[in-house]
This record gives sequence, structure tokens and C-alpha cells, in this order.
Amino acid sequence: MEPRMSIVVGITGASGSVLALNTVDELLRRNIATAVVCSNSARLVWQDELGTTFNNTLVEWQENPNFSFYPANDMRAPIASGTYPTKAMVVVPASMNTIASIAHGITSHLVHRAADVCLKERRRLVLVPRETPLNSNHLENMLTLSRMGVVVLPPEPAFYLKPQSVDDIVRFVVSRIMVALDLDESLPEEFRYDEKEDGHL
Repeated sequence: MEPRMSIVVGITGASGSVLALNTVDELLRRNIATAVVCSNSARLVWQDELGTTFNNTLVEWQENPNFSFYPANDMRAPIASGTYPTKAMVVVPASMNTIASIAHGITSHLVHRAADVCLKERRRLVLVPRETPLNSNHLENMLTLSRMGVVVLPPEPAFYLKPQSVDDIVRFVVSRIMVALDLDESLPEEFRYDEKEDGHL
């Protein structure tokens, strides 16, 4: 797989590890070169929410030839350089600390640095923030990022689809992420709203 077609996935310490798991699984299912970097706090959340260690999942992913992993403290990793051509990056879930750091150019570890590279190289960057309620700082940081061309994609359920499980919601959000990364032109038919004659929900 050409490096320019690779997707970087940053995982940070907000709730929503299942979103990261399913995003990486979907990219690998599509045979897309996928580079993952995970913060230390994200590893703790991973075990709490998924009932397994991040390392156990990592072992499974590493069986796929399209997968690569870089520790959060590896600032010499290829994805830390703009000379390494990647297609896009998604941070899922994105903590408010990560949102603030990227908005203000603070690169304290590899997730932040890889995102900063996407910004400076004018590459697609998608952030999936997980926090509620949002205070003014959160909103201002996300507005700053949006004005810089970042796609801010809160993992909102599509209630009009009448989801029956968390898995239904996760699959919808991951499909949204695939579109935001420019891997799909539109959502799969199962996730599109079938408009009524009057055009209203």
C-alpha cells in the first residue's frame, strides 16, 4: 500500500474506545494502510471500557500487513514528519486536552504532533470529540480548528434511524468518519434518511 494512501488514527483518553476499535477495524477491513498512535491515558480508558488491554488488541491488529503502530512518545516516528505522505488523520476519541493542544500548536506527544503535521501540510484532519456539556473553552478551541479546515465530528446518534443498540450507533459514527476521511462519497444506504414527501423529519 502506498504511504500516501495511509490513514493515521490517533486514540486519546476520552470515553469512546469502541469508536477507535471499530474505526481501525473498518480501515483494515478495507485493506487501507493504517498507522495507529495511542496516548497513555487512552490505554487506561481502553481497558475500563472494553474489558481488555490495548496491548491485547494491538497484537490482533499487528497480524494485518497493512497495520503499523507507533508509541505516543516516539517523536521520531515517520508520521511526525511532513515528508511522510499520508492521506488523512482521525483522532477518535479526541479528549478536550487533545483538542486544545492541536488548536494551539502544542505537540507534547505523537498524537498532537501527527495532527499538527496534517495541519501544516494541508491534509485532511478529522476530530471526534467526546465531552458533555461543553464549556466556552471547548467551543472556542473547536471553532479555531474548524476555521483551520479541521472536520469536527461529534459522535451523535442518528435517532431517525431508530438504533436498537450501541453497536448500531457505533457503525453509524464510523461510517460518518469514513466519509469525513474522504474514503466514501456518501453514507451507505442503510444510514441515509428516507425523505418523506413533505421533506421533513
